[in-house]
Amino acid sequence: MSRAVPRAVHPAAWWVWALGLAVAVSTTSNPVLLLLALAVAAFVVASRRGSSPWARAFRLYLYLGLAIIVLRVVLHVLVGLKIGTILLVRLPEATLPAWAAGIQLGGDLYLEGLLAAAVLGLRLAVIIACVGAANALANPKRLLRTLPNALHEIGAAVVVSVSVAPQLAESVQRVRRARQLRGDATRGLRAVPAVALPVLEDTLEHSLLLASAMDSRGYGRTPQVPPGHRLGTGLLTLGGLLACAVGLYGVLDATTPAVMGSPTLVLGLALAGAGLWLGGRHVTRSTYRPDPWRTAEWVTAGSGVLAAAAFLVLARTAPEALAMPAFPLGVPALPLPAVAGLLVAGLPAVLTPEPPRPVSRRPVRGAREVVAHG
Repeated sequence: MSRAVPRAVHPAAWWVWALGLAVAVSTTSNPVLLLLALAVAAFVVASRRGSSPWARAFRLYLYLGLAIIVLRVVLHVLVGLKIGTILLVRLPEATLPAWAAGIQLGGDLYLEGLLAAAVLGLRLAVIIACVGAANALANPKRLLRTLPNALHEIGAAVVVSVSVAPQLAESVQRVRRARQLRGDATRGLRAVPAVALPVLEDTLEHSLLLASAMDSRGYGRTPQVPPGHRLGTGLLTLGGLLACAVGLYGVLDATTPAVMGSPTLVLGLALAGAGLWLGGRHVTRSTYRPDPWRTAEWVTAGSGVLAAAAFLVLARTAPEALAMPAFPLGVPALPLPAVAGLLVAGLPAVLTPEPPRPVSRRPVRGAREVVAHG
């Protein structure tokens, strides 16, 4: 593939990559692998994000993940079940009624339980970071054009909801720049009352403009579909989604029968695909300049799928390598297949074309200004 010409990678490829990385993260509680997966996601985002507003929203997902870790630890200290052998601190314990069995309010705090709670929060934080990476790398407006015709209306609502966080981040930056130009240098919590209302007004204004633009282009208009056709589409799609849910549970849980894993997942995908094809027959739309799917897209999507496959295979063959040894406390393992899968997930940072950059309006150094006389 050629990296000479910058172009945007297909947004669906970025979402497949991010979901594959999220599936890999969901199978492990090993803090070393979780931190490595977070580093891979951050490296890919730093290398291949563009200059759009949603590309700068990745740090918001990191802050959200940090808040989740802190909240998970605080909840463990307050109401978590205290287990372990290494005592950290003795806290007062409140006596709860019998119907609250299993909940311990306060009590002795042990190192093993505290670390286990932090690792569980870290896993959820890394999953959120994977979703944030897809949101930062994929253009949500271009993603809407790639959805099947049957999901045209749902896709519009999903894209608008996904783009709320980037739009909010852009509004905050725009309001802060305006306040700095006016000489207002207030920061911290004291600046929240002065920033909140302008940010809300700016976000609402852009949402209304987006809704007007989408309405003028025909979004939200439902074609006439026969009742029997609609019923068959709904049954196929719903049955496919239920089968996909059962199949995903069977794939992620190594204790389930084999028939509940990949066979059920494949059946669900087939039923859902048939439902989407049947539902899209009555939806007609045109696409201006469709996004290409080339080698870079295959590399991006395949790296995420390979990372998920490496972790899923390891979860069935050596699940202890993906778990944190907390009871008793020990050093986490570093399984080579999982590390290799995460390194493969980082390949899009170097094997995909760079995103197009905005044209700089600054004059070239050494250029002479030409003045017309007449």
